[in-house]
Amino acid sequence: MNDEAKRVIKKYPNRRLYDTAESKYVTLNDVRKLVLEGIAFCVIDKKSGEDITRNILLQIIIEQEEEGEPLFSTDVLEQLIGFYGNSVQGMAGDFISQSLNMFRDQQARFQTQMREAMQNLPMSSAFGEMAKQNLDMWKQMQDTFFKNALLTPRKKSDEPE
Repeated sequence: MNDEAKRVIKKYPNRRLYDTAESKYVTLNDVRKLVLEGIAFCVIDKKSGEDITRNILLQIIIEQEEEGEPLFSTDVLEQLIGFYGNSVQGMAGDFISQSLNMFRDQQARFQTQMREAMQNLPMSSAFGEMAKQNLDMWKQMQDTFFKNALLTPRKKSDEPE
């Protein structure tokens, strides 16, 4: 999607966010709602003109992690940190992105299959087929990731460059 089609939110030096489409100040929760509604946007630092969308999205994740049950355990966060600067960093990012896309697609498919199962099919056959497809796709993705990760040796942090 090109930048002209995105909603522009400006971040002012006073840390306030201004939605130019709505002509009003917004909160991080309002920006989170844009994400959930699938509305394309970018956040621009008013002073520097820099695109800081990623920073704002990370702030939203931090807020969500502090509320309720966290999505990222300490172990998961440590593993993510371990990928930075590692030779598999790009591959790990692609894997995580593909995993999330697959999970989202599976959720949508699950909802569709549930509707259909409730209307037409016996429950056990619909769930069994969906579970088999999901497990096969997940196994294939994991096999590819680990095969590629093992082909690229990890550099130890105390090893000279």
